[in-house]
Amino acid sequence: MIQPSTGREQAPTVRMLEAAARQSLHAPSVFNTQPWRWRITPDALELRADPERQLGTTDPDGRLLALSCGAALHHARVSLAAVGWGVTVARLPDADDPALLARLRTTGPVELDITAGRLVDAIPRRRTDRRAYSDRPVSDALLSLLRAAVEAEGTQLHVVRPDQMPMLAVSTARAADAELADPAYLEELRRWTDRPADSGDGVPTATAVRPAPRRVPLRDHAPGGAAGLSPGADFDRGAAYVILFGPRDDRTAWLRGGEALSALLLTATAEGLATAPISDAIEVAWPRRMMRDLLAGVGEPYLVVRVGWGPDAELPPVPRRMPTNVIEIDA
Repeated sequence: MIQPSTGREQAPTVRMLEAAARQSLHAPSVFNTQPWRWRITPDALELRADPERQLGTTDPDGRLLALSCGAALHHARVSLAAVGWGVTVARLPDADDPALLARLRTTGPVELDITAGRLVDAIPRRRTDRRAYSDRPVSDALLSLLRAAVEAEGTQLHVVRPDQMPMLAVSTARAADAELADPAYLEELRRWTDRPADSGDGVPTATAVRPAPRRVPLRDHAPGGAAGLSPGADFDRGAAYVILFGPRDDRTAWLRGGEALSALLLTATAEGLATAPISDAIEVAWPRRMMRDLLAGVGEPYLVVRVGWGPDAELPPVPRRMPTNVIEIDA
């Protein structure tokens, strides 16, 4: 029997899987599109891409869609590990069904994962903080912790060196200029920043941050000056910039990159750090080539993330879709 998620009494395994799917709805996604769907069977949790939520202009190859879905997959995985529930994960398990990105199949109770528990606690607290970060530097010990979290997910992390900052700043700025000069991009941006009140998605202009001088420019989500948040008095002097990268540039690698992104963001949040993914330089072909050069040709760049010590003031809540619109139970 197929039914939407209702929260009603279910078998224990189904309850565990639904709880994990619900946790995954907090995952970050490009333009907060939340481009995923979940299907629950008696012993498995299936993750599907929602092609109707792909950004046709900003993300024509589906790179950012796969990264976003990978982040949701990792959220679900750590949620199950934190309550002592084992699963096997098959990524892209059906070549004839490309929308099926992953299948998590239960293997029964396992020992509680304390690290996963810390990450789960960070899920509701994590925010994309586009405000300016302070002068306090991110320590080498914390950067090593973030690198270990990323590498555990089969992806690599490059910390941008001071001498590489100009290339990162220029490539990001030029990518932004190219996109802002594209009417199709502007229309896509408008679509996802001017959402119906009950949509539960997108980036409302009230949560956008007004442009200000930065070491690396951030996307202007409200061209024309409608952004609702001040960037603050700082200038990102203490921020670290890291690049997620891997050996391949295909859907499996992007999905794993999204899992690594989730691990990085949740680990940073658990340590009290603020984070903001930066995808501009990955969205446009020639700045992406510059990012590849910045990596000295050793890998394919998936995403840039700014990490630092953010303002104390809390951010407004982020819109989220209703579970009943995303989770389907076939059990």
